[in-house]
Amino acid sequence: MEFTPWTLLTDLGLISLLLLLSVYIRAKVKIVQRLFLPAGIIAGVIALAFGPNGIGILPFSNQLGTYPGILIAVVFGALPLTSPKVNWKEISRRVGSMWSYSQIAMLFMWGAGLLFALLILNPFWDGLHSGFGLLLAAGFVGGHGTAAAIGDAFAQNGWEEATSIAMTSATVGIISSILIGMVFIKRGATKGDTNFLPSFNQLPTELRTGLIPVKNRKEIEVDTVSSISIDPLIFHISLITGIALIGYYLSQLGASLLPNVAIPAFSLAFLVGLLAKKVMTVTKSDKYVSKEVVNRISGGATDLLVAFGIASISVSVVAQYIVPLVLLFIFGLVVAWTYFFILSKGFFKQHWFERGIFTWGWTTGTVAMGIALLRIVDPDMKSNTLDDYGLAYIPIAPVEILLITFAPILVVNSQSWIFIAITLGCTLIIFIIAKLNGWFSFKEKESVVKR
Repeated sequence: MEFTPWTLLTDLGLISLLLLLSVYIRAKVKIVQRLFLPAGIIAGVIALAFGPNGIGILPFSNQLGTYPGILIAVVFGALPLTSPKVNWKEISRRVGSMWSYSQIAMLFMWGAGLLFALLILNPFWDGLHSGFGLLLAAGFVGGHGTAAAIGDAFAQNGWEEATSIAMTSATVGIISSILIGMVFIKRGATKGDTNFLPSFNQLPTELRTGLIPVKNRKEIEVDTVSSISIDPLIFHISLITGIALIGYYLSQLGASLLPNVAIPAFSLAFLVGLLAKKVMTVTKSDKYVSKEVVNRISGGATDLLVAFGIASISVSVVAQYIVPLVLLFIFGLVVAWTYFFILSKGFFKQHWFERGIFTWGWTTGTVAMGIALLRIVDPDMKSNTLDDYGLAYIPIAPVEILLITFAPILVVNSQSWIFIAITLGCTLIIFIIAKLNGWFSFKEKESVVKR
């Protein structure tokens, strides 16, 4: 089928209608409310079931798998525009435990996933790509955005099936995040591990239904430019999509200059965004960019990415890899369980359960899933988990960008063991730093206070 602008409208229109239907389902269906499933997940599953990769009723085009690669460039291009100024003294003084804990969780999942596959899976399944193990962290730690980025990077290097597998990993991760996370919360409440947990019926209505009452809605700053000149929303969309476009063209230029090294468009879009942020800061034009609007555009692109990503999953490809996939997912869940039930008790002397369940959420799903679980056990945010994670993520963010950018490049260039050595070596170094600084200890709180 020839791809035309009307084809794009059809694809976007269909997924938009499914998102609206999903919002209605979330607002009305109790079981969906209890699972805290985002509308993007629901829409993606419906599109997968009834689209071209399912029974074929919905007339999506054959470009479903292309959209996530575009949208992730938009998301990463927007990131630098909302990044706060770095206060390194506050970070080192206040959130050493959260930083080391979170950075270890991220690095270990990337390195250990690849190591597990190379030692346990690849020797027993012929034709399994050497980068198969990376898809665990791409889906679990990264979510659908990172899955799109890693899948697209591998696809550019000839492994076309990577995107479907990565999207499956992200989908399984999010569902596991909520389903198993709810089990952990009920168990923790029974054992007295939680500190602020109300009953489910006491949670705010908007958390369950996804609909915010009028009295609870927040105003955001939109009109940073006059609509006589240009509509403020289009101004922000133009800024972000322009950054993404430049990143894409730089990626194409890199491919022509270095044909053996595929530099992802999203990574270059991130660098372009950093440059744009610097230029705007120097010229004092950054005051005309609303962080709230940029966040909304980025969030909207992420919702579309999730829906299109799930819809593009090839069921036949997943079936072909089902056994090694299941083993990889089990390994990932065991690693995430270890972070939650064991390491969190050593890193956090107060509120270990609240901080641990948040980390369970983002190491199996996304930060949004972590926040959803945290809001259940700590509705008033008294544990300061999000505040500390927000600070800790500032030095973590560039590490995540480097992992997503260079992991596929190293693997396709037969440097998998170097990647494993770097990630697991850095994990060990950070753990030693945490021990030396007193950020990690299994001693009781009282003994720490005395010391």
